[in-house]
Amino acid sequence: MSNTLFEELQQRGFINQSSNMDAVRNLLDNGKIVAYLGSDPTADSLHVGHLVPVMMMRWLQKYGHKPIALVGGATGRIGDPSGRDTGRPMMSEETLAKNIAGLKKSFSKFLNFEDKDNGALMVDNYDWMKGYSHLDFLAQYGLDFTIPRMLSMESVKKRLENGMTFLEFNYMTFQAVDFLTLYKEHNCVLQLCGADQWGNAVMGVELVRKKCGSEVYVLSTALITDSNGNKIGKSAGNAIWVNEDKTSPYEYYQYFRNTPDDLVEKFLKIFTEIPLSEINELIKAQGAELNAVKKRLAFAATEIAHGTVAAKQAEDAANALFGGGNSENAPSFDLEMNAPMPILDFLVAVKLFDSKSEARRMIEQGGIQIDGAKITDKEYIVEPRESIMVQRGKKVFLKVNVKR
Repeated sequence: MSNTLFEELQQRGFINQSSNMDAVRNLLDNGKIVAYLGSDPTADSLHVGHLVPVMMMRWLQKYGHKPIALVGGATGRIGDPSGRDTGRPMMSEETLAKNIAGLKKSFSKFLNFEDKDNGALMVDNYDWMKGYSHLDFLAQYGLDFTIPRMLSMESVKKRLENGMTFLEFNYMTFQAVDFLTLYKEHNCVLQLCGADQWGNAVMGVELVRKKCGSEVYVLSTALITDSNGNKIGKSAGNAIWVNEDKTSPYEYYQYFRNTPDDLVEKFLKIFTEIPLSEINELIKAQGAELNAVKKRLAFAATEIAHGTVAAKQAEDAANALFGGGNSENAPSFDLEMNAPMPILDFLVAVKLFDSKSEARRMIEQGGIQIDGAKITDKEYIVEPRESIMVQRGKKVFLKVNVKR
């Protein structure tokens, strides 16, 4: 590769800040290290908003470093206060297990767990945290965290006025113990995180220094925002999920195909592996030529998350629907339907919405069409027939194949 890893990450816009930038540059460009990235199981899939540090971890592996993907089975039981005004709702054990399995599936799309030299490792912090009683944890780590230091963290400051609980206050201590555990067991010396995780991650650096007398480091990514300054990944209550059972490859493709003009360069660098030299040529496009660049972006991003075949099918479906062709290549859904079905039930059944309330809002906004006819009646009844073409908004199409 023409660039060093640090240069690659820097030129692509991944790097935000580090606990020791010079030391991290030396680690990344000289020798091989173990690095980790954590994600709490708040949902059963990653979404696009999570992918900036995930893609950075993918680049580390491509350059020969070993990645660890940590799923927070323990921290997920507490709830991260970072960037939140209220506490997260507690999840049942069943929901946690389902979400953890979904996150493992998501990580597997971006990291290679099979490589014999630097294959990724998946760990769950519940495996070590479940062994501590409250007294054990306090005895082992209680003197390593001071209240003034913990109160100085932005994630804590923002929540104090809103009634931060003692449960959430413990979150940063758990994350710090994660780093210490991975350092001891896997010689992990680098934690990757989003910018909003900075305070929690730095606590781990300090804990390893206190307990082991060793230096470990943090490298944070910038938070990618849309044209309005909002964090990407969720819009109108609908996230662009990584797992195909929540967001189809076609919808994933269309999300990137519809990237605002001012974000095309940023998205090309972050969400694809297109060489920087090629990206520098692509971004010279103007006007109508920019549409071809967006298609290149959409295909490359979808190929990473869903594979070449799914990316090609999504591309073909988009070309058919928006290029005046037929709908044979549109994404499809097989539905058992032996009798007429209320529109709200129908839209949820074909997984265009997670709930009837979301479907109802879209109908009220005039955003649903059945076979080209706009649906304005929330009590509309869908009659069974061989196939039904559904359109949600301007960009999402679904061909429903009715099975009787």
